Amino acid sequence: MQARLDYHKASPDAVKALIALEVALARRGLDKNLVNLVNLRISQINGCAYCIDLHTADLRKAGETDRRLATVSIWQDTPFFTERERAALAWAEAVTQVSLTHVPDAAYEALRAQFSETEQVDLTMAICAMNSWNRLSIAFRKTLTA
Repeated sequence: MQARLDYHKASPDAVKALIALEVALARRGLDKNLVNLVNLRISQINGCAYCIDLHTADLRKAGETDRRLATVSIWQDTPFFTERERAALAWAEAVTQVSLTHVPDAAYEALRAQFSETEQVDLTMAICAMNSWNRLSIAFRKTLTA
């Protein structure tokens, strides 16, 4: 696959704005590993090889186990994730697939049971940001380096 263009160079101010959102969210207090798990799952759903590679590497560096990394895509069928992680992953899936799911009440109730209102918004903003990165990377064919 060949890159179509470098979106960082083509529109640096827009990319800086998306980076600024992520920096602001990182200061808000959501657990970085939780956000990376969510980002990995979103990237799996969207089929973004670049982001899957990036977040898998970040999670490994943070000490995440191969067993959990291997089962993020089927988290519902494993005992390896906490209730908080499960709520975040379910929410990420529902929001990412909003045209299909319309974000069901069950996903919201699970989220509400584990996250404060502020955390709910911050997590949703992180999900929106990751979906934006995926769409940029996929649309413009951001390539992996060996």
